[in-house]
Amino acid sequence: MLILISPAKSLDFETKSTSQNFTESVFLKESQALIKQLRKLSPDEIADFMDISPKLAQLNFERFLSWQLPFDMNNAKQAILAFKGDVYTGIDAESLSEEELQTAQENLRILSGLYGVLKPLDLIQAYRLEMGKKLQTNKGNNLYEFWGDKITNEINKTLQEKEDRYLINLASNEYFKSVNKKKIKAEIITPIFKDFKNGQYKVISFFAKKARGLMTRFIIQNQLTDPEHLKAFNSEGYIFNPNLSKNNELVFTREQ
Repeated sequence: MLILISPAKSLDFETKSTSQNFTESVFLKESQALIKQLRKLSPDEIADFMDISPKLAQLNFERFLSWQLPFDMNNAKQAILAFKGDVYTGIDAESLSEEELQTAQENLRILSGLYGVLKPLDLIQAYRLEMGKKLQTNKGNNLYEFWGDKITNEINKTLQEKEDRYLINLASNEYFKSVNKKKIKAEIITPIFKDFKNGQYKVISFFAKKARGLMTRFIIQNQLTDPEHLKAFNSEGYIFNPNLSKNNELVFTREQ
């Protein structure tokens, strides 16, 4: 099984990496082209474009200016250890063993507006560029048009190399839209996490994001290869709900 997750806005480049192993992103040439475009924006334009505060805009303006190749362990960090936020709280990559990180490296991919597709140990430098933002490039009016089928093709290449028959979609809608589902050469399984609130089960973003991370960790640590085994997931009160599940959507629910 190949797992897909989203990146995070929160980053940690201060804490020392728990692993010295690293790899290089396959799309650094494309990342460099995007950085070149982003450097044309002023801090005020970045604030408008990203809908963020002037302080955050200034930070990202400086990030784009300082972004440079080649990456190494002195100026960059492995993606799975650099990203923070709810999904990555659930994964808790710092506590994974070197062997488990290697399992993640083989079975997990992170979608990214700037880097396209990342392996967990791919080095990244600090950035913020959400996939849904409308950045004008020579490929089109937004990042979906910029990446085209490159992300899909790279995922298919990995699926073929690993002889995987299943793609586990634990990414947000914004990021999974960068994947052309019709062209994916695998069965797509989407776990959904719902909490019981006000008399009904609903997706609560904060909890659902962390649960996606917990599910990712569950798959990695147990080296799962069969989607049927996902139904055994029962972390933090979530259990498989067969009544709400249908086709390739596996719904996990918990009571508040």
